Order: sequence, then C-alpha cells, then structure tokens
Amino acid sequence: MADNRKQDKRTAPGSAANVRKTNAARRLDELGVAYELLSFEADEDDLSAERAAISAGMAPEVVYKTLVVRGDRTGVMEACIPAGTELDLKALSSLSGNRSASLVPLRSLTPLTGYVRGGCSPIGGRKAYPVFISDEAFGHEKIAINAGSRGLLFLMSPHDLVRVTGASHGKIARHA
Repeated sequence: MADNRKQDKRTAPGSAANVRKTNAARRLDELGVAYELLSFEADEDDLSAERAAISAGMAPEVVYKTLVVRGDRTGVMEACIPAGTELDLKALSSLSGNRSASLVPLRSLTPLTGYVRGGCSPIGGRKAYPVFISDEAFGHEKIAINAGSRGLLFLMSPHDLVRVTGASHGKIARHA
C-alpha cells in the first residue's frame, strides 16, 4: 500500500506549505499543544473514518471520528470514537446525563459546528460543545482526529485532546 501521507510537524514551519491551517490547528497553536498534521487524499464518495484510515496509511483503531449528537437534556455534544466502531447512544446518554440522544441531522452539522461532513473536529468549532471520547483512545500514545477539513488529521495525545476540549470519557463505542 502506498503511503500518501504528508506530514507537517507543528515545530517545523513550512514543511507542508500547501496545507492551509484550519481553525482547529490555529486553536492548538494558541494553546501550545503539540501535534502533527497529516494530509491524505479524501474520497468524496466515502467520507468514513475507515476510508480516512486507509488513505492515511493508519490503523483504524487510532483514527477517531467526531459525531455530533443532541441529548434530550443537555443539547448538542460531540462524541469521538474509533473508526470501525459505532456510537453507543445509550451509553453516551448515560455518561452525559441524558435520558436519550440522537445524531443531529446532516443539514444541521455545518450551522452547529462550522464544519462539513468528513471534516468535523471537536476543536475550533463555531461553539465549544461538551465532548465525550471513547475510552479506547487512552490505550494509544497518539490518536488521529479530524483537523477541521476533509483530508486533514491531527496526530496528537488523547490526554492533550481531553485538556483542550474538557472532554469526559467512557465506554461509548461498540464494535459493529
């Protein structure tokens, strides 16, 4: 499999001059958080985290997708789960203090977050919603999470992601 990743270590300016900084990347820069930017060829016909992992040459269990959910009591929140898993809405509801939760309609994604499908990040969005991360993230030194644009991922510590977003974590993912 060809490795078509382009890396931009944040500490090495200009190493990926063709990659435009996103709001999420600017936010991490402001906070002094270490990360690497990984760009890959996004498939507009398959914007899944599984396809992103393949395109970026990474194992699916370290690539996390961000899903936007609405709880019946708390309102909008974001859930980060590994590629190849499904969001356990019942577990997320319990963890977040809701009786029930459901994915927001696709048409609501951009107005709520400022991001498009396949480019949603829990960092640097239009509003800082509560973030919930699947426990599996803490079994890895670094995870890849969307950097706010299709075809662009952050490679960063899950602990830094928690620090930046104020995220809670729990068993919110189940294998499909």
